[in-house]
Amino acid sequence: FSFQVEEELQEQEFLDRCFQEMLEEEDQDWFIPARDLPQGMAQLQQQLHGLSVGDGHASEDILSKSNLNPDAKEFIPGVKY
Repeated sequence: FSFQVEEELQEQEFLDRCFQEMLEEEDQDWFIPARDLPQGMAQLQQQLHGLSVGDGHASEDILSKSNLNPDAKEFIPGVKY
């Protein structure tokens, strides 16, 4: 009886170690910017998050100088008119 219990405990311990190793391998496969990017890249990434596309005034200026046809059909890639 004790031999069977000891064998089950060893088997459980073996399974626990295998599971832990699997989790560690999986962690290595994940891309974590704070860990995997060089320090300068992480800083650059933070700066990129702070950027905005525009305040609206520049786009109005571009539209007023545009020579595109506002009545033209919408461009859909792959569709021929």
